[in-house]
Amino acid sequence: MINLFNIENHKIDTSKFNHYLHGSIVSEFEDNFCKYVGAKYACSLNSATNAIFLSFLNKNEHVVVPSMIPPVVCNAILTSGNKLDFNDDTDWVGDSYVLHRFDDYKIIDSAQKVEYNQFKNEANDEDLMIFSFYPTKPVGSSDGGIIVSNDYEKIKWFKEATMNGMTYAHNNWDRTIKFPGYKMYMNSIQCYIANENLKLLDFKKMKLNGIREKYNNSLGYNNTSDHLYRIEVDNREDFIDKMKSDGIVCGVHYEALHEVKTYRESTSRPYSATDRICKNSSIVSKKTVSIPFHENLNDNNDLEYVIEKVKRYRR
Repeated sequence: MINLFNIENHKIDTSKFNHYLHGSIVSEFEDNFCKYVGAKYACSLNSATNAIFLSFLNKNEHVVVPSMIPPVVCNAILTSGNKLDFNDDTDWVGDSYVLHRFDDYKIIDSAQKVEYNQFKNEANDEDLMIFSFYPTKPVGSSDGGIIVSNDYEKIKWFKEATMNGMTYAHNNWDRTIKFPGYKMYMNSIQCYIANENLKLLDFKKMKLNGIREKYNNSLGYNNTSDHLYRIEVDNREDFIDKMKSDGIVCGVHYEALHEVKTYRESTSRPYSATDRICKNSSIVSKKTVSIPFHENLNDNNDLEYVIEKVKRYRR
């Protein structure tokens, strides 16, 4: 079976951790990740979803997100006490995008992209940039996320909020309760796996560049993502079934959430499948398919096999 993603297999000796939940590997990983993306400060969390949740907590903002987006983004915005609406951006998938602009800073959602010096190139000092370490992401782990910024006070608050509302200090015994917070920190195991995969990222990206170029040249696309390779097909269900029968796993990224009753009722306008504002999302979400895209595809001529089957079944 040719899988949609590749998940690295890491062996972990937990006896070497100086603290199972938040040992020195956490700070080591945060420092390494900051150096890679060109930021000064970082706070790691147990999920990127919780990073979004805390970023919008009690802000009472009107947040407009792409309709084709993971539902966890909408959930975090709503449950943190904000209002939700949708736009028709379908090109963001696999890339970073500005999730929201406040008066003096912005939040960039980069759950599907990790680039060298990315914060330095895409953000201002006061901005927040959020990354995901979900197992299938460019830097995978057993889930997890991170917020980076050059604004120390912002990151300091996140460190306190994720550590049960305790004042930030390297030693547990130096911390005191400052406010009712959350248990949202990234644990040592998550950080260890993410740190190991960060070391592999440049090699992985090199392999993906070659695979993406081969796909683009063979299938007629100009995709640029390091996370997903999306195509459009006439009959998605039929395509996925035929690919699976030939041993190829495909996926859907993503449904149009403005058509989902739960979210539609939370917005300021009555969206529908025929709504002009999100018309493109309604069309694309029913045709989009992600095909296998990972660094191990060159083995055993898998790449050529996938291309052959895509050409046969996509129309």
